[in-house]
Amino acid sequence: MTNQKALVIIPTYNEKDNIEGIIDRVFHLEKEFDILVVDDNSPDKTAVIVQKLIDEKYPKRLFLLNRPVKEGLGKAYIDGFKWALQHHYDYIFEMDADFSHPPHKLVDLLTVLENNKADVSVGSRYLKGRINVVNWDLKRILLSYFASIYVRMITGMPVKDTTAGFVGYKKDVLQSFNFDKIEFVGYAFQIEMKYKAWKKGFKIKEIPIIFTDRIKGKSKMHGGIISEAIWGVLKMRFSKNI
Repeated sequence: MTNQKALVIIPTYNEKDNIEGIIDRVFHLEKEFDILVVDDNSPDKTAVIVQKLIDEKYPKRLFLLNRPVKEGLGKAYIDGFKWALQHHYDYIFEMDADFSHPPHKLVDLLTVLENNKADVSVGSRYLKGRINVVNWDLKRILLSYFASIYVRMITGMPVKDTTAGFVGYKKDVLQSFNFDKIEFVGYAFQIEMKYKAWKKGFKIKEIPIIFTDRIKGKSKMHGGIISEAIWGVLKMRFSKNI
């Protein structure tokens, strides 16, 4: 990557059991990524662990953005996107802290963008009719799978895994967004970002991954997130705010 920089944004809330491990894994990949941890004032002191890693191990590649309150995934990512653009990153990635997204697949997501095969790369659980999810119960698998079908039906967007949170963007995609007009904060945020990128004419390519549910820490999934996704898609489809 000649003179081009890649950044992985990892939003955190109470991820002390996972954060050091995920950071170490990313920094040992064959391609070079910096990391920005966006922490929502975690009571378990996740940010303290990150700051210690900055001071003692990764002073030039690891960064921390402290947010005063927990406002939702979308708000955290938007703050991270703004930071990334201000610091002139060329490729910006979303990734969870809990190892549900396989870190080694960052290399594939980056390669797609570097080779101009896409403007947005998506780590997808649902390619070629397969459901590549580990450690989810059947109810959660079906809910997620059929939610993606529902989104495709409503929007016409040619993306199999519309709620995926393992995503890479070229900087010009993010520069095209008015972040003040992003409406959603939960799973619908991920749908909205892909939908608006697609409507703007950017090319989206999915890369197969195996999604493994977290082993350590507590899931952030709740009913309100699903409800936002269901009703938010209808609102988004008929909105003129692109």
